[in-house]
Amino acid sequence: MLQPPVRFNIVRRIFQYCFFALAVSTNLHAQQKNEKPNIVVILADDMGFSDLGSFGSEINTPNLDKLAKEGLKITQFYNSGRCCPSRAALLTGLYPHQAGVGDMVQDKGSPAYQGFLSEHSVTIAQLLKTVGYNTIVSGKWHVGLVPSALAHNRGFDKSFTMQNNGSSYFNSEPIYNDGRKVTFLLNGKPIERQDTSRYLTQAITDFAIKSLDEIKSDPNPFFLYLTYNAPHWPIQALPEDIAKYKGKYLKGWEKLRTERYRKEKQLGIIKNDWQLSEKYDQVPDWEKLTSPEQDFWDMRMAIYAAMIDRMDHEIGNILTKLKELKKDKNTIILFVSDNGGSGDTVKDWNYVTQKNGAQGTVNSIDSYYPPWGNVSNTPFKLFKKSTHEGGIATPFIAWYPGLIKAGTVSDHVGHVIDVMPTCLDLAGVPYPNDFGSKSLTPLEGKSLLNVFKNQSAPEHQALFWEHEGSRAIRKGDWKLVAEINQPWELYNLKSDRSETNNVAAQQPGKVKELEKEFLQWAEKVGVVDWNTIK
Repeated sequence: MLQPPVRFNIVRRIFQYCFFALAVSTNLHAQQKNEKPNIVVILADDMGFSDLGSFGSEINTPNLDKLAKEGLKITQFYNSGRCCPSRAALLTGLYPHQAGVGDMVQDKGSPAYQGFLSEHSVTIAQLLKTVGYNTIVSGKWHVGLVPSALAHNRGFDKSFTMQNNGSSYFNSEPIYNDGRKVTFLLNGKPIERQDTSRYLTQAITDFAIKSLDEIKSDPNPFFLYLTYNAPHWPIQALPEDIAKYKGKYLKGWEKLRTERYRKEKQLGIIKNDWQLSEKYDQVPDWEKLTSPEQDFWDMRMAIYAAMIDRMDHEIGNILTKLKELKKDKNTIILFVSDNGGSGDTVKDWNYVTQKNGAQGTVNSIDSYYPPWGNVSNTPFKLFKKSTHEGGIATPFIAWYPGLIKAGTVSDHVGHVIDVMPTCLDLAGVPYPNDFGSKSLTPLEGKSLLNVFKNQSAPEHQALFWEHEGSRAIRKGDWKLVAEINQPWELYNLKSDRSETNNVAAQQPGKVKELEKEFLQWAEKVGVVDWNTIK
């Protein structure tokens, strides 16, 4: 017969187990029953595939790494290769051309390249508002400068937006000398940012937190689109953040790229048999640089790392606010980047305002150039604007307590067009045939909800890209890709996602098959030969 202390311990353990099970059940029941989840979509700008600690980086990103550890990482997720197209695709669930933003915000003379959101598209915010969501956007907007495409006219109740592709992180002064202005809108009205303003990444976070505070007593859920400009050039950062990284990049880009590659394999982000792509051909040997040159390049990467570090810190402030408001248990957070690391060389561009003051300050306009962009995109090749993997691969993180199993890593092939249907699925909102008086282009994206549940999910029959003549199709494990005016390259991504072994010559039939399907898609969405566009 069991002694009283033994019986007591058994009963206590049974009680603890039942209490835990009841708590989990209650949390899930609350999510499934009535409460539509709060939704936070976080978008980074010009951040490469390997720039987070949880995706291979040495940069300190504890908050995003925590979300990854407690949630889901998708290792084969894609964007549209450039800021405007990716934003249009994410917000509407359509390919950029269908949403009217096949390129940037300049009108190129056809509906697919008109440079602002199409009247036959609708944003996530517009549809979530139909079921009572509070909607907030803070950060870079960049999907059109005409009134119909502005955030406050596209479903957002509260908006602090930068309309352009880039800005100083300390003020609103022009970064171009060709007449383009940097425009910030606060709930649709222009505002100026002075040198005394908060660092831009902080200001974006401040508005988001203020907006959350303003609706804290509202029982309705919220949708927050938090779209940082970091780490897009000009590379500028707070001095205390730069100090954390100064000197850490004197090891050089070759060694750092190898270190990230090894860490990615250890983390299961890439497969062991995927090769590290060759160093970009315009990258010099680090050891052949002089000591002053190495110091200069080290500082460039230190600033870039500091920008990501600060973004992660500010995301931590958002997480703290959610917990403070007791909103964290029923909030899903999605994180992506709008394109791969950049190879922009702004010191070589005569239309960029040239400021040559102290690196990283308001008095400097610079970028981190292809040598470091090549590191950001490890193990892939090429950069933002390209449809090779270095231009279109993004880290993807999803976090949702009670639904997503902690530490899940998925190789599901997804795309930013999947964000819209996922949000609608979570909120129980069907995608309509029309909105207002306009018919809507049918959704192209597919919900990721089953991926979050670690269940079988609908696959894309194929995915497609076109940006300024660079083009690609991925169908299953095969990818056909070409830069503008260059012949098709063919890769089997199952064994060679880093695109090191072009098998187009050995597989002419596969090339023709995929090219035919790409051309059918291009005609459907309105792709125009970039050589004919002015």
